[in-house]
Amino acid sequence: MRRDGIWHPRLAELLAALGHYDSIVLADAGLPVPRGVETIDLVWGRGEPALLPVLRAVAGELVVQEAVVAHELTDAAFLAGLREAVGGVPVAAVDHEELKALCGRAHAVVRTGEATPYANVILRAGVAF
Repeated sequence: MRRDGIWHPRLAELLAALGHYDSIVLADAGLPVPRGVETIDLVWGRGEPALLPVLRAVAGELVVQEAVVAHELTDAAFLAGLREAVGGVPVAAVDHEELKALCGRAHAVVRTGEATPYANVILRAGVAF
């Protein structure tokens, strides 16, 4: 058993396997996942778990080079929390349809119970050197 960090076995394994510029998606409960992309379901109810605590945990385990959100995500408090969680890395915004298309190239989608509209973020892995 790990002393701290992410204890979810598959999520920890996935994060350890990501290489430079590989991507993972942290998703709200409603994001459609493209066929063939692994889904790790953490959701157990509306709002549970919320996306931002999951993002903070993932960002603590992963070197994040860039984050991508949808233009349609307009919740200022959520965006502020997202920017804080990724520690000042660039946050790009694309059309929601483009974000959904980008999910098809992700290693996995981690589904949370988040109920904020358009609350999805693609994380691109960086390197620690």
